[in-house]
Amino acid sequence: MNQFTLLLQATTSPSDWVLFFGHFHPLIVHLPIGFLLVAGILEAGRRLGKVSVSDSAITNVLFWSAVSATVACLFGYLLSLGGGYEQETLDSHMWQGIGVAVFAWIAWAVKSDYVGDRIPFGSALYLPALVVAIVLLGTAGHLGGSLTHGSDYLTQYTPEPFRTLAGIPPRTQEVAIKPITDVNQALVYEQIVNPILKTRCVQCHNAEKSKGDLRFDTAEMLKKGGENGPVFVAGKGTDSELVKRCLLPEEDDHHMPPKGKTQLTEGQIALLTWWIDQGAPFDKKVSELNVNDAIKPVLASLGTGAPAGGAGLAASGPAPVSPVLTMKLPTPDPKAVDELKQTGLLVLPLSKEQNQLEVSAVNAKAFNDAQAAVLPKLSNQIVWLKLGETAITDAALAQIAKLKNLQKLHLEQTKVTDAGLKQLKALPNLEYLNLYGTSITDAGLKELAGLKSLKTVYLWQTNVTEPALAELKKALPDVEFVGGISEQAVAEFTKAGAANAQPDEDKKN
Repeated sequence: MNQFTLLLQATTSPSDWVLFFGHFHPLIVHLPIGFLLVAGILEAGRRLGKVSVSDSAITNVLFWSAVSATVACLFGYLLSLGGGYEQETLDSHMWQGIGVAVFAWIAWAVKSDYVGDRIPFGSALYLPALVVAIVLLGTAGHLGGSLTHGSDYLTQYTPEPFRTLAGIPPRTQEVAIKPITDVNQALVYEQIVNPILKTRCVQCHNAEKSKGDLRFDTAEMLKKGGENGPVFVAGKGTDSELVKRCLLPEEDDHHMPPKGKTQLTEGQIALLTWWIDQGAPFDKKVSELNVNDAIKPVLASLGTGAPAGGAGLAASGPAPVSPVLTMKLPTPDPKAVDELKQTGLLVLPLSKEQNQLEVSAVNAKAFNDAQAAVLPKLSNQIVWLKLGETAITDAALAQIAKLKNLQKLHLEQTKVTDAGLKQLKALPNLEYLNLYGTSITDAGLKELAGLKSLKTVYLWQTNVTEPALAELKKALPDVEFVGGISEQAVAEFTKAGAANAQPDEDKKN
């Protein structure tokens, strides 16, 4: 059966219907767990004289445990066709799950009046069948948890002395992005990139669970890629799947990490992009790579102090708190909040004590210019506004310009143009602006020079050129510009990187 399953997975792709029902397995599997445990408790209580319950009641519970276990097996098989699981553990989980269903049916059959009387020695089979079903339920559940969360999920936090008594290896330290004494001398992959992958990606892409046949737990497997090919293209950060998946809307099925998981920060995405842009080296230090102005503050934030020479990173330290985030604002008008919610926008309290609001169009992609007229009704309270991938145009920016306390603005992949950016000059507290995937050009970029509070601007996949960006950096030296390199500049950079790498290749040959 294992060979048939592998052949089926290799020759066909499961349909959406198969995966749809398969994804109900984690829900359905809780039914036999509950029914079997209830049957076991009732049976034990009855035999000990602690519970007064009829045989027919236990028989009914056993029947539904057998039915639900069978359905769970079917849905579990459909889920397995999607791939991405360690085969040996999957096979053991599958057969033990089937065993739960089989012994649940046996326990029901010998207990029931309809079948039990016709089975020789049926009464003697009942208790062993029930016990075996419950035992298999526990072991199959453990393997299911291992497939989803890793083999050490249940034992990961076992304390001493129980850890030693059970023969469990010492607990490995959790990977974290630790402060680096000298950022310039840090190994880029080992000390910067790998910790990001381990804390955000390895849970779903490891030796035991490799979604899309992709693993991030070792450098070799990262280089190998997955079923859809390489996960990164050296020298092309924003064209690499590793970065593109992170930049997709969180609701997109292809967004990584999946919705509900801890997401990568903007700085972490910038670091991964920079590493790939530099050729994705696995053995080089920061000082050996080109550190542009955009990545300097991100790298500096990883350090415990100012790095010693080399790339000349900015001194690190805690970022100052935005003045807007400390303001005590007027209480928002409940009617205005309700009116905004009726457009499909999420209105969330950023700070209840200070009446600051975050407004997001995460579930309102059809939000348009006409609906934007409602925004100024909360002009004091809206501090964060996320309108990425909506239907707004420059006309909506005239309304957004009235939000005098706006600190963070997402306009990625909208139809705003250079003309609309002129409106943003009226936002004295704007610190963050995301223009990813818009048609902004050099002309629009100049409009940002008047925003004195600006700290971060995202310009991936825009029409901004490198010379214009360099000019604006002179006017706004403290602003971090992420992306914004033109296609021509990317091509020239890639060619230059290939030329610089050629001597190394000659040495290898």
